[in-house]
Amino acid sequence: MIQFDQVYKRYNGEAVVEDFSLEIKEGEFFVLIGPSGSGKTTTLKMINHLVELSEGTIMIEGKKISEYDIQELRWNIGYVLQQIALFPNMTVAENILVVPEMLKWSDEEKDQRVTELLESVNLDPGKYRDREISELSGGEQQRIGVVRALAADPDIILMDEPFSALDPITRNSLQEDVMKLQRKFKKTIVFVTHDMQEAITLGDRICLMNAGKIEQVGTTEEILNHPANEFVQEFLETGLPQYQEEQTIQALLEKGYASREVKNLETIAHTIEETATLHELTIALAQTPVVKVTTANQAEAAFITREDLIQFYAQELDANQGVLN
Repeated sequence: MIQFDQVYKRYNGEAVVEDFSLEIKEGEFFVLIGPSGSGKTTTLKMINHLVELSEGTIMIEGKKISEYDIQELRWNIGYVLQQIALFPNMTVAENILVVPEMLKWSDEEKDQRVTELLESVNLDPGKYRDREISELSGGEQQRIGVVRALAADPDIILMDEPFSALDPITRNSLQEDVMKLQRKFKKTIVFVTHDMQEAITLGDRICLMNAGKIEQVGTTEEILNHPANEFVQEFLETGLPQYQEEQTIQALLEKGYASREVKNLETIAHTIEETATLHELTIALAQTPVVKVTTANQAEAAFITREDLIQFYAQELDANQGVLN
């Protein structure tokens, strides 16, 4: 879908992205993570030509991005920023429909799309369609920013630390919304974050960057269980709270973050005991949307989804003033 081949970006002769080569698959939720200055946002912006590469090749669906009409390229790539960047003089619906207006969609198509997208993030179209942006909370504004990126049905969505300025509860709620949108619309998402917990919650695969270079690319399971080098190990130890290693799944069960039934048993690829740690649960949920939890003596089972885990973390963050102990 998106292929980087020996890509470099230099400013004044100094490489901020260096020898970057990888492929992002169609329909994948791909996360770029690393410390400040690692080159992750520059890498993201090269995909939609907001930053021009210095050397190498970036291809989308087998075609060099330099061969695309730049306007058409950007119409087919949704973009969500940390700063949200909604137009304050427009209503919610008008903000969502910026690109469909340019593409001259019919009034019926536009109306249906606004309704569908607002409903997808649990905002009542009847209440929110004609609201002014100033009337919305920060979380509501960011939800509009996310669905605006989906409005013209682009193949690719770029998200540059979209939730980092939000409070922990709102942030976790939006993570849950984005996972649901990903499953519903099956878009290729490239997501930048500096938060390892966010990366392992959302990503199908993760690319850990440092000083413009790739340190490791892999699934959550691969990176957590087989860090490629000392830098990756230290980044994991810093970015993942000790809380995960100490707490067990019983903590979720005791607080009701589980279900006694699940609609589609075919989605369950893992069974795990309630005495397993949250670290082990996170790895399992990185591979499947829901896991089956049993007691040591195989008594009545419970089912935990990725959304359950996010909601649990949100509750813990709120109770501990934004810190997982």
